[in-house]
Amino acid sequence: MMRELIRDASFGQLLRYLMNNRVLHYPEEEPGFQWLAAHSEGRSHSSKKPTNRDDIEKQELPGNDTNSSTAEAAMEEVVDDSLQNIEKTSSTTPSDPPEEDEALRPISVASRPIAPIRTADGVILVDWYATDDPDNPQNWSSKKKIWTAFVINIYTFVVYASSSIYVSSHGLIMERFGVGDFKASLGLALYVLGYGMGPLIFAPLSEVATFGRNTPYITTFALFIILALPTSLVDNLGGLLALRFLLRFFGSPCLASGGASMGDMYSFLTLPYAIGWWVSAAFAAPALGPLLSGFAVLWMAGPVFLIFFFFVPETSPSTILLHRAALLRKASGNEKIRSQTEIKSHGISLKNVVVEAILKPLEITFKDPAMLFVNVYIALTYGIYYSFFEVFPLVYPVMYGFNVGVTGVVFVCIIVGCIISMAIYFSYLYFFLNPDVRANGLRAQEYRLRPALLACFGPTIGLFLFAWLANPSIHWMGTVVGCTIYAITVYIIMQCVFTYIPLPYPQYAASLFAGNDLFRSLFASGSVLFSRSMYINLGVDKGLSLLGGLSVIGIIGMWLLCFYGAKLRARSKFAVS
Repeated sequence: MMRELIRDASFGQLLRYLMNNRVLHYPEEEPGFQWLAAHSEGRSHSSKKPTNRDDIEKQELPGNDTNSSTAEAAMEEVVDDSLQNIEKTSSTTPSDPPEEDEALRPISVASRPIAPIRTADGVILVDWYATDDPDNPQNWSSKKKIWTAFVINIYTFVVYASSSIYVSSHGLIMERFGVGDFKASLGLALYVLGYGMGPLIFAPLSEVATFGRNTPYITTFALFIILALPTSLVDNLGGLLALRFLLRFFGSPCLASGGASMGDMYSFLTLPYAIGWWVSAAFAAPALGPLLSGFAVLWMAGPVFLIFFFFVPETSPSTILLHRAALLRKASGNEKIRSQTEIKSHGISLKNVVVEAILKPLEITFKDPAMLFVNVYIALTYGIYYSFFEVFPLVYPVMYGFNVGVTGVVFVCIIVGCIISMAIYFSYLYFFLNPDVRANGLRAQEYRLRPALLACFGPTIGLFLFAWLANPSIHWMGTVVGCTIYAITVYIIMQCVFTYIPLPYPQYAASLFAGNDLFRSLFASGSVLFSRSMYINLGVDKGLSLLGGLSVIGIIGMWLLCFYGAKLRARSKFAVS
């Protein structure tokens, strides 16, 4: 497993390129590679195959030393036999997702070969070799999945934590550069804006099979680390603001592609758990930011980058099959072997593919009323969330005499809220949702929003509690309770929404998350700029009460979406087109 992990990681791919593929070989590059049988040998749990399948598995894929015509003839013979003898039930193509009821069935221990498909013009379509093909991320071992998800979550945590690192130094920025609240707040606002702009480019790239998930991840993460050092040492406000924006811009791929990576690996019933951990990394990280210094970005991000570079494999099925097709072409000399992606993109330039992928989230958002509401709702919720980072320095040091360090510790209540909400939401999945799906099948995707019907009241309650308990005559624990209630319920709302977002258009998962990131970042960055002035001019109580009043709109909207979302989706111009 370790050899395969290194081979499929960015380091292994780079090493293979530099060594002209002489190291870390794939099975297709080994002498005597057997077409269709390569991943079924030595599996005692495989059901016994009919004689005709056994005959198929005896056909060897000719190696590089065989002339092209012989190789092509042998390959076509195998394909012809496969098409005649292998049941069509296991021949789903990469672009043809399984039916919903099939996706919910328990994973079968039987290994069934998957027949390659040949198009009318003689092109042989590369697919998984068998239903339990270990190269398919859905078939990876639990350890491999957990490891990959864990590293992506830590990567997400590091990037998000570096946003609120700036909060505790707000006053120092004002003093050092002689600027007011507004200019000092730009350091956080531009950082938040950067993670809305970056995914519009990097998330769609991750859906292009030529790049996959890892190429955008590793290249931008490297730039993120490089920029972290000058950001910590820069001695002028303009340079600091520019570097803060670029830091977040290049740290952004994990925000949109992280959820898509989880979808690559996990099945329908287990995906919400994986998304839950990923959301927790993004949600809780800003709470620890004020406890860290700028240099902490380096000592956190550096080791995570190295782990990612050496030990995180590619998860995009399209990219894996694209690479497999290239290996099979080289081994057989048959240029008609193609992956689904190559067929679909034939005659289309990479520029057009990227431009379409960038425009796709915006097109879906404005043509699908349900998706538009979800993005606006989460933008409002996220803007209010980041406003908390501006109100804390106006409450705890001023009203309760806390120093900078102790004020940072108060942010831990958000982490406590995150832990509680994870326990609540995971219990809901385990005891209610998943048993219901197994018993009754899939319901409309709005059913996934049910927990948010109660949770949507929490932000309003938490905001009003914090607003009117923030008083020197009242113990500071009252505000902490309000903040914790807010954190618990916002996490559940975000988890429901992030599970809901990719369901209508799973093929555009990363782009949909990118569109959501754009809406969130635009509103959050604006909130950072106006919130401190609002709290100073209106007071903490009235300022937060105003936000609490706005959050009531979210209560109404969530109930309407849950019960009328299906009708909104039916009116989607994008779905119709």
